[in-house]
Amino acid sequence: MSSHINKPSPGEPAADASEALVEDLGQNACQSRSGEAPCNVLQTQLDAEPSEEFEQLERHGLLSEISRRRFIQASSALAASFAFGMPSQGEAQETTQTRSVTLKVNGQPQTLSLDPRTSLLDALREHMKLTGTKKGCDHGQCGACTVLIDGRRVNSCLTLAFAAEGAEITTIEGLAKTSDPKTIEDLSSVQAAFLIEDGYQCGYCTPGQIISATAAITELEKGELSIVSWQSGQHDRPELTDEEIRERMSGNICRCGAYPNIVAAVRAAAKGPTA
Repeated sequence: MSSHINKPSPGEPAADASEALVEDLGQNACQSRSGEAPCNVLQTQLDAEPSEEFEQLERHGLLSEISRRRFIQASSALAASFAFGMPSQGEAQETTQTRSVTLKVNGQPQTLSLDPRTSLLDALREHMKLTGTKKGCDHGQCGACTVLIDGRRVNSCLTLAFAAEGAEITTIEGLAKTSDPKTIEDLSSVQAAFLIEDGYQCGYCTPGQIISATAAITELEKGELSIVSWQSGQHDRPELTDEEIRERMSGNICRCGAYPNIVAAVRAAAKGPTA
């Protein structure tokens, strides 16, 4: 499409120059998508100027208002022509190349054909139907999508599925002692503690909370320190105080405000069933 715009000659009125610019824009817009009804309709609207309004503006010396308005209309027609020429989302997805990836989730390997940009969260939920992992903020801020990768907790919404290939991935579905738990004894110690201590309300954030708590207890058993550990001076074997639990669980948000019971559940799970 030509980008040439005729400039007004020294003796040419500004209104006439604007009319010429409008005509160029309108013609180029329709030429770019010739034969399509939306552009023709817009061009017809440009040509249909109310004569009464035109006479009133002319009487008050405001013809430039018509030119300004018609310029905006022509610009809109040009933008619409480009919009109608863009491929739909479905067409764009069809042209995306997929690749094969094998993910080992809860001990079971599964090969998927994915867009390389697919997040681990979407791979789990949409392709493997493991919907226990929740999509909350999708920005790595709420922790609802937390999973374990080789024992370390990560936000699956910020992790590419291809980056997790070859790793051991554990979701909430893989924490229980059996594949089909029927009683509280079949659950992991953290899952059981959340039930006993009523560490949930709506339950949406609970899978991420349980996964994160499982990793936090393991990190503490390994002697890994938090900022609270440094501030308290417990650099060797930090004690699992409520403040320590809150710090280690701070990446997981509960919109229901069940934090006191969550802290109690983590504390109970860390002490073990004999406590």
